[in-house]
Amino acid sequence: MGEKKEYKILFVCLGNICRSPGAEAIMKAWIKKEGKEKEFLIDSAGLYSGHAGALPDERMRRHASRRGYVLDSRARTFNPTADFAEFDMIIGMDDQNIEALKRAAINEEERAKIFKMTDFCRKSTSYSEIPDPYYEGPQGFELVLDLLEDAVAGLYWYCLAHY
Repeated sequence: MGEKKEYKILFVCLGNICRSPGAEAIMKAWIKKEGKEKEFLIDSAGLYSGHAGALPDERMRRHASRRGYVLDSRARTFNPTADFAEFDMIIGMDDQNIEALKRAAINEEERAKIFKMTDFCRKSTSYSEIPDPYYEGPQGFELVLDLLEDAVAGLYWYCLAHY
């Protein structure tokens, strides 16, 4: 009997300090709750290198912590060569991220790995993007977490059905 496939998912936003580490933490919590830690590899990255090595934004960590999530990954820059080779799914948070990822892809196989986070939302279907909360107040971070929780649930079930 062959081994189960490991689902390798990379979440991408601009700086890798708010949305993508939030998605990473929520997805890790979801798969832990489901007892599927060995079946998933989850990471996040940013298209902008200015925050590389930094912890997620303190406001995002605070809001996520209130919901039981730990955002402790360090920001890293998206590496097209390595990341397209490593990951099965590369999930951007907004249209700008998606366009940058598509420009970085060198062939159709890589482009086929690109998805938008809101495409997995099941309840919050009026949002076409996960908005960047960086310049928003507390309500912006709460909205992002609501959208990410919804999208992660849809993404989890999508993975089980398609991989």
